[in-house]
Amino acid sequence: MNANDRSIVGLVMAAHAMVHTYELSIPVLIPIWLAEFEVLDVGLAQFPVNEATLGALVAVGYGLFGLGALPSGVLVDRLEARLLIVACLIGMGASFFILAVAPSPLGIGLALVVWGVAASVYHPSGLSLISRGVQKRGSAFAYHGMAGNAGIAGGPLVTILLLVLLDWRVVAGVLAVPALVAAVAAVRVDIDERAAVSATDGGGRASSDVSSLRDFLADAKVLFASAFVVVFVVTFFSGLYYRGVLTFLPELLRGFPALPTLDVGGRTFVAGDYVYVGLLTVGIVGQYAGGKLTDRYRPELGLASGYGILAVVAVLFLPAAAIGLPALLAVAGLLGFFLFAVQPFYQASVAEYTPPGKRGLSYGFTYLGVFGVGALGAVIAGTLLTYFDPEQLFLVLAGLAVGAASLGGYLSVRKPSTETG
Repeated sequence: MNANDRSIVGLVMAAHAMVHTYELSIPVLIPIWLAEFEVLDVGLAQFPVNEATLGALVAVGYGLFGLGALPSGVLVDRLEARLLIVACLIGMGASFFILAVAPSPLGIGLALVVWGVAASVYHPSGLSLISRGVQKRGSAFAYHGMAGNAGIAGGPLVTILLLVLLDWRVVAGVLAVPALVAAVAAVRVDIDERAAVSATDGGGRASSDVSSLRDFLADAKVLFASAFVVVFVVTFFSGLYYRGVLTFLPELLRGFPALPTLDVGGRTFVAGDYVYVGLLTVGIVGQYAGGKLTDRYRPELGLASGYGILAVVAVLFLPAAAIGLPALLAVAGLLGFFLFAVQPFYQASVAEYTPPGKRGLSYGFTYLGVFGVGALGAVIAGTLLTYFDPEQLFLVLAGLAVGAASLGGYLSVRKPSTETG
């Protein structure tokens, strides 16, 4: 890599790690909020603070994280990607400062809304910056993914360790600082955003092909008239499963007898929190393995088999927890591995079933499905845990995985709809 490549890669790695640090640290705080607050006051009405109401609050922020991907994708073709990434970092840092001083659950909801809007800008901006500015794109995408995985596992671990020593509000304030430091560094770094395309277009800024609502609807019509619509529905199931299982998983793990709370030297250590981090860490290996397999096999087969295994894992999770610690750790490891292993399969399937000229828009819809619609998984999980039992939640999760596996099986018996496939 040349100097410009290294500068861009360093910028996107820092930002990507920050996005997922905050995303998966939120579930670690949910058990604390459930214990601290009793009433959600929205002015005209009051609601008890439970998994259902808190799940709805969290879902708004998570939903905006996905819903903002489409407009952000259009915006990045008109503004500098670095400018948008800086705004993303400042917004995420500000959201956790708001979280630190939030006086009520409604204030927590406001902080998460700010985070969702800010974080939604990142993926279109970061991926566009790599594709346009980096000569060694393959290596850049690899490092970019590794940084995201580091945030996925490292962010919750740092949050858990800080909570051993500090109040959750102080922890939220501390977590806000790295994003703001990264924003300052992003402003100061010297990069050429179009270095990788300057040889073919003279370095000028390329405007988006989507210049009006009519253009957007025409391109969307082309996508959804093809088999891409099946992949899009897969992202619904994937996002609902992902958010449904992870949002309240720390709370669920705390209730298992196999994972007691330990007092060591006057400090409290919740064993379930560390299993949660371990599960996410195993996911790094799963995502790497899934990416390698997409180079050797049709991604549709990965969708069918990966989600099929996730269905079995959902059915076995609670029985394994009842058996004891070894069985629980085994099924948790399988969950972490396959939850992230399926991601490269659906990402590759998008490329398989869309024309190259509409690839950016297709990935915008993909993020909309996974993170936007998928945010409803938090609502579903919270509602089921409030009014039913964990058994019902995991049966619903199994059903979602069966739906995704079935669609993957359907795609695997038909020919891809593009020449690339």
